[in-house]
Amino acid sequence: MNGFDPYAGTPLWLQPLYWVALIMIVASLATLFGLVWGASRAQEDDEDERPDPLSPASREIAVRDVQVDERERDYLWVFVVPALNEERTIADSVARLAAVAAAHRIILVINDGSDDDTGRILDGLDVPGLIVLTRTAPNARKGKAQALNDAWHYLHTRVLDSPDYRGWDPDHVIVTIVDADGRLAPNATDVVKHFVDERVGGVQSLVRIYNRSSFLTWAQNLEFLVFGKVFQRGRSRWGTANMGGNGQFNRLSALDSVVVPVPQHAARRAASSEEIAGPWRARLTEDQDIGVRMLQAGWRGEQSTTVTIDQQGLNSFRTLYRQRTRWSQGTWQSVALVRGVGKLHANVVAKFDHVWYLLTPLVQAVVGLSVLASIVQLLLGDVSIYMPWQVVVAFYVLSFAPGVVVIFASLGHTGLKSVIVAVVLAHLYLIYTWMIYPVVFRALGRQVARRTGWAKTAREKIDEPAQAPGQIGASTAGELGAAGDFGAAPAGETGAQGVLEPAPAGGQDAPIPGKQIGPAGSPGVAAGGTFAWAGRGNGLGTADAAAILAVPMSRKVRAPRP
Repeated sequence: MNGFDPYAGTPLWLQPLYWVALIMIVASLATLFGLVWGASRAQEDDEDERPDPLSPASREIAVRDVQVDERERDYLWVFVVPALNEERTIADSVARLAAVAAAHRIILVINDGSDDDTGRILDGLDVPGLIVLTRTAPNARKGKAQALNDAWHYLHTRVLDSPDYRGWDPDHVIVTIVDADGRLAPNATDVVKHFVDERVGGVQSLVRIYNRSSFLTWAQNLEFLVFGKVFQRGRSRWGTANMGGNGQFNRLSALDSVVVPVPQHAARRAASSEEIAGPWRARLTEDQDIGVRMLQAGWRGEQSTTVTIDQQGLNSFRTLYRQRTRWSQGTWQSVALVRGVGKLHANVVAKFDHVWYLLTPLVQAVVGLSVLASIVQLLLGDVSIYMPWQVVVAFYVLSFAPGVVVIFASLGHTGLKSVIVAVVLAHLYLIYTWMIYPVVFRALGRQVARRTGWAKTAREKIDEPAQAPGQIGASTAGELGAAGDFGAAPAGETGAQGVLEPAPAGGQDAPIPGKQIGPAGSPGVAAGGTFAWAGRGNGLGTADAAAILAVPMSRKVRAPRP
């Protein structure tokens, strides 16, 4: 009796590719259903641990019906907003950060050499706790990682060394990265329920798309929903959920533990300050990179599904394709982090999933090549297009069943209606994933050619920015709608222009007028129906922070308004 051979009759030189692809698909399905199970268990845990709104552990904030854990008062919340030519969205983003229910807050905006009206708009904002860190040539526009490292350096040397904040322990300082188009929910500090566990180094909020006006933006919203509620939540039980950039909360001490010193060749260029030592490395997906390195440094990573951040989606396929190519190239850069998997404080299953997560682009490339080879064979007539009905059914199930399962799990509802919705959405979503699938190969080509330069993705104009609240914790911005989008609100009046002072040479910041604050003052769907994240990811650097903080920078700092 002949053994089972699904690839009998195909060219011998192609059969190894098909077998490897099949093994990868089976392994991906195994990890997928494991994460779905983990996500369902995590949801039960979330419901069990959700605080009673009427208990002393919760409090209501100002005009919004926002309830957060009272323990947030034990933490200093530092919201860091990198901004390069963000005149369309920066006022709206800052206003919403001012509306977050936080007893102790700093909004640190990095104006990274903008040549539009970003700086003027920021100067006109009258928002308590707002600090504008302006990077100027020749040090501006060196990449997001460098801008974030500059903010980390400033936080350590100026903010936490000032009389107002000197007593804050880095374990109780939460650094939150918010993109300039981000709309962080007012209950953002509710992530404190994760950080009370001292092992947690990072928490990712649930990302949503607020300008859902086309098939593309609808698909992107579903993409983030599935990734957050299934993949990330499933990994949260192991403590291996990764960071996704916008809306990521990081414990400052966790960031300090992965600081990467400036390489010697860059140190020789210190006079021009082209590279700043810090936690972030120059990667196209610097969020994935730092998230993985924190996990491999022994910290836990978790996903919040109660705290959301809304951001703009892309309505242009060309722009989306370029963005996803950049993300995919970042995942290729992160493959090398597989070497540090043994450092994870997790069980064998979690480590296997972590390896598979880091190998995502390789899996997608191999499976994609197998599909391409099959299509070429059919076109050339090398194989018969006839397939037994059993094979057709198996192919259909492998293609769509995983999508149905993860979408159903992400909806959070049960019943026949949810099943029908999941089936319909899975079929539509598969079209979207195949549309952007080629980015895996384009990204690989760019990585091999060492091409890492990218043009910034332009923002869409928003109707009207939210109004900054007059008091911390209060908000007069539009109410949170049923679809999860903030309504427009009249823009607030602008305050007096902030005073900007250049930093003197030699790396010491000038005293700041006013308030002194320093010592001197995708998922994509892989072939076969396997969901995989095509966007986000050891060179661990446990650097001595004190030895690398004296970096000369050309920048201006505006004092926070009281």
